[in-house]
Amino acid sequence: MVTLKSDIFTIGLLDQYHLFIPNKIAEPFAKAKQLRVKVKATFKTNTIEFYAAIKKDKNTDDYKMMFGKRLQKELGVFLNDYFEMQLLEDTSKYGVDMPEELDAVFKSELEAFEIFESLTAGKKRSIIYTVIRIKNSQTRIDKALLMCENLKRGETNPMHLFKS
Repeated sequence: MVTLKSDIFTIGLLDQYHLFIPNKIAEPFAKAKQLRVKVKATFKTNTIEFYAAIKKDKNTDDYKMMFGKRLQKELGVFLNDYFEMQLLEDTSKYGVDMPEELDAVFKSELEAFEIFESLTAGKKRSIIYTVIRIKNSQTRIDKALLMCENLKRGETNPMHLFKS
């Protein structure tokens, strides 16, 4: 159950890769120590949902969020466009939804899953994001199996986990 959510607000890109999050929107999340959020963004007829981190700029005390080219393209926005956004409390276990294929592989690879669970939250998300970006379901499974073998061999660097 989502308990913390912002009002819907209008936003534009701060620069090529960031969004400026107004203090009145970000501060309730910061006070609740919920700086990882689920985001719902809408532009014209496109709506996307994604997970992100709200970061406070040490120099300006403003809040920012990464909004990379992939998300911009998926939403259909450019630098001068304005769109609607809403922040929701992240209630997911990993800060991102676990792909079905990776979950299935972990159920058959208990040792690898236990190693995965011992990793930092950031490394877990990096692994999950790598699998999510693979379009083909069978390739996701193959890469997840390779990653499990590498975990069992002691490799924990996400940059090397998906290499044979």
